[in-house]
Amino acid sequence: MALKATIYKASVNVADLDRNQFLDSQLTLARHPSETQERMMLRLLAWIKYADQRLQFTRGLCADDEPEIWLRNDHLGVDLWIELGLPEERRLKKACSLATEVVLFTYNQRAAQVWWQQHQEKLRQYANLTVWYLDDRQLAALSQLAARNMTLQATLQEGIIWLSDGQNNLEIHFEPWQPAQ
Repeated sequence: MALKATIYKASVNVADLDRNQFLDSQLTLARHPSETQERMMLRLLAWIKYADQRLQFTRGLCADDEPEIWLRNDHLGVDLWIELGLPEERRLKKACSLATEVVLFTYNQRAAQVWWQQHQEKLRQYANLTVWYLDDRQLAALSQLAARNMTLQATLQEGIIWLSDGQNNLEIHFEPWQPAQ
């Protein structure tokens, strides 16, 4: 019998002072049986970083033709394509040809450093690709906020994300490996 996804609910208040974006959203995250808690929380953090009422989680790990998160426009085009992990270069190439903006969130220090060394030259040709890295220490702290029902407050300013669940507070800094040009 196949294992089913575990459902997490997140009530998220986002104050993005850099983009002048303020949202209260009720999100549902389905954690695939093969997905770690850290990866699921990074997905949530990626949503927070690019928060928008139209930003949606996709089928994720279950779909080869969709990103983890996307923002589609009224014409069903993709304005923002968000990936997580260490994808193959051809997947990012496809994403860059389909979307106005592509963002990749990398993690897992040892594997990510090796992956970046192998792919950075090829990826620099994609002007609409941004690559962020989150170190293991911050990812572990982020994962501690995971609960089946979460209430989170996020403030974004000058590239820093302050995240709180009412009892714990985190200051998160992504390392920019490649800004979009």
